[in-house]
Amino acid sequence: MSSGRVRRVADRFQVVVAEMLERRIKDARLGFVTITDVRVTGDTQHASIFYTVLGDEDDRAASTAALESAKGLIRSEVGKQLGMRHTPTLEFILDALPETAAHIEELLARARDRDAAVAATAARATYAGEADPYKHAEEDSELDDDAAGEDTDRDGPSASIVSGHDGDTHGRA
Repeated sequence: MSSGRVRRVADRFQVVVAEMLERRIKDARLGFVTITDVRVTGDTQHASIFYTVLGDEDDRAASTAALESAKGLIRSEVGKQLGMRHTPTLEFILDALPETAAHIEELLARARDRDAAVAATAARATYAGEADPYKHAEEDSELDDDAAGEDTDRDGPSASIVSGHDGDTHGRA
């Protein structure tokens, strides 16, 4: 079967199961259950239904037991509403999405705290050397005066080039 058809079956599956949980399943153990995703195999023989439960661990356990006991009723209703020749087997899987999201939020909060601590440390930081390590214009003029005094003591660059030849004409007469 095409993946588009399988996706449409999965989407319809999700709607039918959610409506059944809301209207037809009257189990006291069933808490506030949300169907988050349905995945159907390519041959539509098996369906994995992912769900979340609002509440604590006891609520999750009770809702899981209620879903397992209503699995046959849900499967027969899905088969009727979808008009499929072979109704897929059902598997209910507690979705770890809320716990994963909470863990990611906790990690992001710790990262924000560490960033704030680094920013506070950086705000109190001082320079290792001078506050302004760059030279300024008045210092440059003092250095130029010192450099000019040293150049007057030398013979200059042109004198060293001429003296390097020693007047040799390289064998010409």
